Amino acid sequence: QVQLVESGGGLVQAGGSLRLSCAASGRPFSTYAMGWFRQAPGKEREFVAGISWNGYSTAYADSVKGRFTISRDNAKNTVYLQMNSLKPDDTAVYYCNADDDTIVVVTANAVGDYWGQGTQVTVSS
Repeated sequence: QVQLVESGGGLVQAGGSLRLSCAASGRPFSTYAMGWFRQAPGKEREFVAGISWNGYSTAYADSVKGRFTISRDNAKNTVYLQMNSLKPDDTAVYYCNADDDTIVVVTANAVGDYWGQGTQVTVSS
């Protein structure tokens, strides 16, 4: 059983930064591929970023590459999403995603089995 809890969302002005955190329960965390997705009202869920169990491989959506950075701290059972140069189009609920078996890196086409409750990110213009 894997439980995921996101935090760090909020309201920020365009050009600002936020860091999202996702704390995972269940052992061993070091075996989980982790990722972030987002969904804006009335829009489809969108892949944002993914990271391998050992942190050595990452994947990013083209829309966020160069602005967002995914990282993990296995000792803290936590994955992070550092979001810089935020744009109003980044406004969405951000969801943490995890897989504990077959996925090496979470991507748009390799979605994990577990989801967090989501955290709201709102970017004002």
